[in-house]
Amino acid sequence: MNPRPRPGRCRFFHTLYFRVIVGILLGIAVGLFFPHFAVSLKPFGDGFIKLVRMLVTPIIFFTVVIGIAGIGDTHKLGRVGVRALVYFEVVTTFALAIGYFVAKIVQPGRGMNVDPKSLDVTAISQYVTAGKHVGIVDFLLNIIPDSFAGAFANGEILQVLLLAILTGVAMISLHQEQRLLQLSRSLSHLFFRITAIVMELAPLAALGAMAFTIGKYGIATLFSLGKVLLCVYLTCIGFIAIVLGTICYLNKINLWKLILYLKEELLIVIGTSSSEPALPGLIAKMERLGCSEVVAGLVIPSGYSFNLDGTSIYLTIATLFIAQATNTHITLGQELFILAILMLNSKGAAAVTGGGFITLAATLSALGTIPVAGITLLLGIDRFMSEMRSITNLIGNAVAAIVVARWENQFDADQATFALNNYVLHTPIEDAEPAEAPTTR
Repeated sequence: MNPRPRPGRCRFFHTLYFRVIVGILLGIAVGLFFPHFAVSLKPFGDGFIKLVRMLVTPIIFFTVVIGIAGIGDTHKLGRVGVRALVYFEVVTTFALAIGYFVAKIVQPGRGMNVDPKSLDVTAISQYVTAGKHVGIVDFLLNIIPDSFAGAFANGEILQVLLLAILTGVAMISLHQEQRLLQLSRSLSHLFFRITAIVMELAPLAALGAMAFTIGKYGIATLFSLGKVLLCVYLTCIGFIAIVLGTICYLNKINLWKLILYLKEELLIVIGTSSSEPALPGLIAKMERLGCSEVVAGLVIPSGYSFNLDGTSIYLTIATLFIAQATNTHITLGQELFILAILMLNSKGAAAVTGGGFITLAATLSALGTIPVAGITLLLGIDRFMSEMRSITNLIGNAVAAIVVARWENQFDADQATFALNNYVLHTPIEDAEPAEAPTTR
């Protein structure tokens, strides 16, 4: 008689976590051995991202509305927003500086001696065109939607966030607030349930996206530009371990346990090279970790535009890499100007694949000294670097939510300890929606 299988092991093989790993490994294998077929699998990844993106805006809207209406205090709301922005600015500036010093010391582009005139700019024309519209004024004006429904239709996170804040504040002054609040909670649970169903497609999406990446660009590309790729990866890993690890330690959170707690979201990021599909799950998990609804609902979506630690590291390394590879001499004053420009432009970088490229094109265009055509040198490995910077962004936003929640005394430390120590390897559909926020904080 065969012994009964261990429940833990059985449960592990049925987890989303395990299935996404299988999808990623199969995608790599298909990309290596059947590259032409692998490229045709790209719609699997694109379709999954579109499915999740259509759910992101209503989830953000209802989460923020519930949080604001629940606290019933506009002063507290303003304090959360200001403290979040201060934290974002300090940490992302630190990330920019770290990327700058690493690129100056390692010099990943040194010795390549690339002639900018020999580069074909047609492949990057879409990024250069989009980069012309990246500016602080354009970015701020874009936060205001043309219509209420238009923000949801276009999937603009910051626009929906603005509408949610206005709606939540308005609900506080209404006599029927509790009825509307209950309706909002019910709709929020509905959208989280739909998201959980969609997440069952994550393994297929990871297979398609990873197969496309390997089949399209090939492993050989990693070796030819391995120095800059390694530079970005090691810098991001160091930033997570040292900077975010220190912040977690000061806030009595174990970084390694937090990473394990977010493993499903991190694997989805690795598989799709985008942090956006992980946003609904991240909000739900941070609430379950002990962050209040208003903090999780405000900090995480806004962090997707203002707290991009991985993108900041990538931008400084990529900018100096292009200058070094094309033998473009830049003075110390110009380097400081680069950091100043990146401090502004990095705040508008999109959370989707290609957002970093658009911001990089905008930065080089604003500088006028480093050839924009040099971006073509990074085309083959940008997809691989996108994974690492998206992972760093996601972990950075999770840490930001914890820090701001602690500052506001809206963090349940006991709930966090329980979640980090007792989190099981599977997340069934019925648990995909966030737990009710504790009544006292």
